[in-house]
Amino acid sequence: MSPAKTVLVTGAAGFIGSHSAAALLRRGDTVVGLDNLNDYYDPVRKRANLAEIEASPGSNRFRFVHGDIRDRRLVEELFSGTRFDAIVHLAAMAGVRASIDDPWLYSDVNLTGTLNLLDATARHGKPNFVFASTSSAYGNTKVIPFVESDTADRPLAPYPASKRAAELMGHSYHHIQGVDFTALRFFTVYGPRGRPDMMAFKVLESIRVGREVPLYNNGQMHRDWTFVDDIVAGVVAAADVRLGYEIVNLGRGEPVLLADFVQAIEELAGKKARLVPAPMMDADVAFTRADVTKANRLLGYSPRISVGDGVRAFYEWYQSAIAAK
Repeated sequence: MSPAKTVLVTGAAGFIGSHSAAALLRRGDTVVGLDNLNDYYDPVRKRANLAEIEASPGSNRFRFVHGDIRDRRLVEELFSGTRFDAIVHLAAMAGVRASIDDPWLYSDVNLTGTLNLLDATARHGKPNFVFASTSSAYGNTKVIPFVESDTADRPLAPYPASKRAAELMGHSYHHIQGVDFTALRFFTVYGPRGRPDMMAFKVLESIRVGREVPLYNNGQMHRDWTFVDDIVAGVVAAADVRLGYEIVNLGRGEPVLLADFVQAIEELAGKKARLVPAPMMDADVAFTRADVTKANRLLGYSPRISVGDGVRAFYEWYQSAIAAK
């Protein structure tokens, strides 16, 4: 086990951020969590995530800062006041489809916000920088499985374009300033505390309250569904090792048909969701699959949670945290 660290986790009240903060605390690290609690989805859910962090082992080493990565003064104050060993940058405007409606916001948060953090990193001791990127950066690639050597220069929407741009900005700060920058390209993450705009959550909401859910391409789309605990294991491992500049896939490497994933949720619930056929959007792709060879070599990453076990864990969380409230 590595020595205890002081880690800045941005987006700490979010889905992956809250799990990452809790994992770092459990192993003895000190965590400063930064989040602006925006209304992309109900901030009540984000405060519930924070409450779970504060109830977890090691929470006495957690400090929450309510703020925005676009606020350069705040970022400077954080870096001036605390010497960080690692930055786990998970804050972002998420969602491929939503980014089409407001590309300015996605560019401002995902690129300019990342720039603010990179610049502070370069000027304050150069802590290890771990950046949450996305498999959608690959666009409609024909290279299957997705491999990091792909040029990834044809994103299909502003969200992946902003993430790819941030990866490139990370390279410039590595090249000129010597910042260690690891971009982790996440493949379809799901699990407890999942966002309400994610498919697994929407299916259970449909079953519970009868809300219609679009089923794109009649469910004939494969996704590399990856359980959040596996993703977090990769995030924590990346925070521990300085790799210079690297882009690394984090997925399961076993694509599952969307229709089968939905069916697994319905079988657990014992009821069908109100699925409405919808065409696949121009910003979507029919197939994703991660090559995780590099992640295994550099980070010791080896996903453990099967889709069956992961879906059950998500269902049980939803029943206790959402349906029972």
